[in-house]
Order: sequence, then structure tokens, then C-alpha cells
Amino acid sequence: MTQLLENIEIETAPNPEVAIIWLHGLGADGNDFVPIVRELDLAGLPGIRFVFPHARTMPVTINGGYVMRAWYDIVVTDLTRREDETGLRASQREVEALIAREKARGIPASRIILAGFSQGCAMTLQTGLRHPEKLAGMLCLSGYLPLASVAGAERNEASLQTPVFMAHGRQDPVVPFQRAEQSRDALQALGYQVEWHEYQMQHSLCMEEVQDISGWIRKVIS
Repeated sequence: MTQLLENIEIETAPNPEVAIIWLHGLGADGNDFVPIVRELDLAGLPGIRFVFPHARTMPVTINGGYVMRAWYDIVVTDLTRREDETGLRASQREVEALIAREKARGIPASRIILAGFSQGCAMTLQTGLRHPEKLAGMLCLSGYLPLASVAGAERNEASLQTPVFMAHGRQDPVVPFQRAEQSRDALQALGYQVEWHEYQMQHSLCMEEVQDISGWIRKVIS
């Protein structure tokens, strides 16, 4: 049995009816996106439990083997060659364990949003496409589709009903904009309904994006 990742929980009301599992980027931890709970305008919605897990630590090749929190190793800068399939699949199991815990606490899969930034975005897609139930949504920020060559064969039919929000900065120097566009196109070719947003920013979030995220969350859980 997978040991549950350490995580931070914030509930917007007692007895939440919705869960948002939010996955951080390389070298960060669950604290990274805690402030967004205040920034999102979610007044009037049912109670939401935000879960911000901390990825395990590992040596990251592209950073000279420095040990940091990471969902998987990154070997080369173009992100597509020599992907760390073992790491991706191990973290996928850990994200699935978090989904299972929310279901055990009474929140159905259809009320669970997977969200992630950068590596966390990759893990949102890695897990969400293969999850055997429709989720409330996949919120994909400044990232890309990992293991793209097998995504079509491995995706679960139920996941085609899960709405996808994708957002990316046009000047992103970490995950190139073109890589995000290719990921969007691949998802659409597989039959996913992708709501696409692009912004004048680098590898980050902007206020316009936060407002768009808020509107999308309202749409998928109302």
C-alpha cells in the first residue's frame, strides 16, 4: 500500500463537498500554492478541501543531481527525450492514493479536481487521463503532457468526460510555449475538451489567470 504523501489541508467550510488536490512544481513544496486559496474568489460555492501535497525528495539530474522535492527526475532540458517513466508512474500511484483518501472521506471522484503547476501539471495529466472515473476537472498550469506517445493507449475512456483547463505563458523559458501547444493539440486529438488560455508571462501565474481559474472552478463544480 502506498504511504500517503505529507500534505497541507485547507477547508473553506466545514464538511467540504469538493476537493482540489494541487500539485507543486519542481523544487517547491505544498506551501507554494497555499496563498491561492485566498486569491481565488470562491464565495458562494460549496465547501472545498484544498490538499497541497509535498512530493518526495530525489536527486534531479538536470540540476546536477541536487536532492530536492520532485515528482520525477528531469534528465534533459527538452522534457520529451529520456523521460523518467519510473518516477512518473510512482508519483501517479501517490496521487491516486490522495484521490482514494478523498473518496473514503465522502467526496466522489466527480467532485475532485486535480490541479498542478509545471511538473505538477504533468502529474495532473499523467494521473487524470488514466483515472478510471470522471473527475470534476484537470487544471493544468504551465506544464505539458508526459509520456505522450502512450497517452492514447493508456488513457481511460471515463477520463474523456473530465474537463481540462490549460494555461501557459507565451514567454515561458522553462516549459516552452510550443511544448504546451503540442500537449493541447494531442489532448484534443484524443477527444478531450480543453479550455485553453495563454498569457503574457513567463513560468509563473498572473492575476488574469487566477481570475480565469476561479471562473472555471465555478463552472465545473456548480
